[in-house]
Amino acid sequence: MKTYQPIDAFARDAEPEVKASVYSTSKAKYDKRLASLSTGFTAPDDLRKLAGQIKQHTIEHLDQYLEQAVTNLENNGAKVHFASTPEDANQTILGIMQSINASRMIKSKSMVSEEIHLNAFLEKHGLESVESDLGEFIVQLDDDMPSHIVTPIIHKNRRQIATTFEKHGLGDYNDDPETITRRARKYLREKYLEAEVGLTGANFLSAESGRVAIVTNEGNARFSISANRTHIVLLGIEKLVPRDKDLALYLNLLARSATGQQLTVYTQFLNAPKSADQPDGPEQLHVVFLDNGRSEILGGEFKSILRCIRCGACLNVCPVYRQSSGHAYRAVYPGPVGAVLSPLLKSNSYPDFADLPKASSLCGACNEVCPVDIPLPELLLRHRNKSKIEHQKKAAAGTPPLGAWAELCSHPTLWKTTLATGKAMNHLPIDKMPIPPIQAWTHSRELPEFRGGKFRKWFKQRKS
Repeated sequence: MKTYQPIDAFARDAEPEVKASVYSTSKAKYDKRLASLSTGFTAPDDLRKLAGQIKQHTIEHLDQYLEQAVTNLENNGAKVHFASTPEDANQTILGIMQSINASRMIKSKSMVSEEIHLNAFLEKHGLESVESDLGEFIVQLDDDMPSHIVTPIIHKNRRQIATTFEKHGLGDYNDDPETITRRARKYLREKYLEAEVGLTGANFLSAESGRVAIVTNEGNARFSISANRTHIVLLGIEKLVPRDKDLALYLNLLARSATGQQLTVYTQFLNAPKSADQPDGPEQLHVVFLDNGRSEILGGEFKSILRCIRCGACLNVCPVYRQSSGHAYRAVYPGPVGAVLSPLLKSNSYPDFADLPKASSLCGACNEVCPVDIPLPELLLRHRNKSKIEHQKKAAAGTPPLGAWAELCSHPTLWKTTLATGKAMNHLPIDKMPIPPIQAWTHSRELPEFRGGKFRKWFKQRKS
């Protein structure tokens, strides 16, 4: 498992090209989301709240819906497996492959497979696992980690991708996007045909019918399960919705929130292996439900995080994520949702990730864009409190005592005076001052230019 710098150091040291790619792409997705929702629906906020209520109801009755889903899946001919830990999930998938003497897997995009580090596990056992999503494929070639839930290579530009393709023998350097895509398509077509097993995630699973909903923009999920004998669906236990008709609501919100589309290009509904009268398709369907701490989250104060439908909207709007990129979060799930979820997963150590909830300005934008209305700022504050009380997590290096800050904020006259002299900070060589507390603080931070002190004057002129 890779390790990364602390989030503040990463934001400081990241290459300008990385910062530019992350910022521009995430902002563009946010803008498209806003336009798509406002033109598609008269009251999109009401839909968000409805979607949140349905998901909250589902997770509060998850035992019932899981039982219903398992019954329907098995009646449809699927084999259902439960995995308590990532190790259990990996062993289950390995066992399925070994049972049919399979040595090659083709994978559609799955964040849960990233969560359990499936590719590395299969490689250790001499099995091939190839990512078919273009972004995930490039991440795999680079031995990298995804930097975004929906856009794995948000931190890369086409010149970097062209260099990767040249390095791995997929053609001479050419940064034309169409050429890059064509080369990937040619390489992956052979992998689709060679693989004995296809693995996908699941965006949703209807408990009412056992129907799995999978959405992609590249058609790679469809290719991944068409030419092989066995299809494995890997998903978290929270991915259920109660009824088939609920899918209409979530598919509309997911596409608009993730990419600004009215609907993703490919939407598939699967609930069984191929029947005797079907010419193509997998003969076996295995569904692997992963827990990895989710059942414990259900019983605690963070259970609303399990509403998440992995759209990435909170990442796209977050000012911290835009400046730092997903790798700074040191975990599979970055951004505000990752800051809440990552410390809770059983495969992670809570104290090791307890600093992530502090990587937030608590501006509330993540809650405003969340398609299932998760109260992310509230959950981040609960994490900070939990970290302080239960784990005595120390403040980041160089963080000054907050008593002086509280005193300053409590006296309006003192606050106004400080603001009036704030511009002097721009002319002081603070980062070079031989004062240990200041040096510790500036070691992993840059003091931004002071630009405050004007609001009161502006408001005074306009309040009449």
